[in-house]
Amino acid sequence: MSWTRLFCCRFASNQVRLALFVLAYNVANFLRRFALPKEVSAWSLSSIQLKLVKIGAKVISHARRTIFQLAEVAVSEALFTKMLARIHGLRHAPG
Repeated sequence: MSWTRLFCCRFASNQVRLALFVLAYNVANFLRRFALPKEVSAWSLSSIQLKLVKIGAKVISHARRTIFQLAEVAVSEALFTKMLARIHGLRHAPG
């Protein structure tokens, strides 16, 4: 795995790099388990990264809404809408 390569000369720098890797892994795993629909829950973390994170998008902001224009090659609009709805459902209840 690429996280085993040590690019820095100092121990503290490598320690921070490893801590960031672990944090990113845990956030991605949390999203996969709790926020993604059943169609996506079987995807590996690498697939999620390639299909959701590393895909180009155009963000258009208007006064009342923000629009993400994604290429539907990796994820369909319906699946992306389900993902956003599930992520939105993770918010704390008021009060």
